[in-house]
Amino acid sequence: MASLQLWLLRHGATEWAVNGRHTGSTDLPLLPEGEREAQALAPVLAQQTFAAVFSSPLQRARRTCELAGLGDQAQIEPGLKEWDYGDYEGLTTPEIRAHVPGWSVFSHPCPGGESSEQVQQRCERVIARASQVASAADGAICPVALFAHGHILRSLAGCWLGRGPAGGAQLALGTGSFCVLGYERQNRALIHWNAPVIQP
Repeated sequence: MASLQLWLLRHGATEWAVNGRHTGSTDLPLLPEGEREAQALAPVLAQQTFAAVFSSPLQRARRTCELAGLGDQAQIEPGLKEWDYGDYEGLTTPEIRAHVPGWSVFSHPCPGGESSEQVQQRCERVIARASQVASAADGAICPVALFAHGHILRSLAGCWLGRGPAGGAQLALGTGSFCVLGYERQNRALIHWNAPVIQP
């Protein structure tokens, strides 16, 4: 079996991402700068051959995948949808903390939304699906691309490292960035994290 390598690709900027608003199921388009971020990923990804490409069904992830040059390979993966924030959809962290001091999606519940346990189950299913691809792949390394959203990708990385979604709390992730999860001496590891293509 080839060694699985997960390329995590966060979508480009949207209006709510720029404003710090929690964007779960609200299906916002990319801003022009978000499209530029997505296009800037293309030269990086063109250097890699992916065994599979999975995308969240939400348009900001699908459009990023297309502009990054992998739209023709993409398969929709519902497990890559952003965290369901429930009653906190569209709110900023300071707005939530005005009522719940110290609130974080990684440490506190989202009323009417998903629990950390539910998110972990989704992440583990995505990892298992990618692992199935690796089990059928030839070669030493099997890269799989995942186009999705900030909190779900951070949670997935936390799960990869055995820390659950809460492990994502220490992993900042900007729009239009890429990350690589893989192995180092048979141990799961971060290979690259939050690598921006367009420098701020």
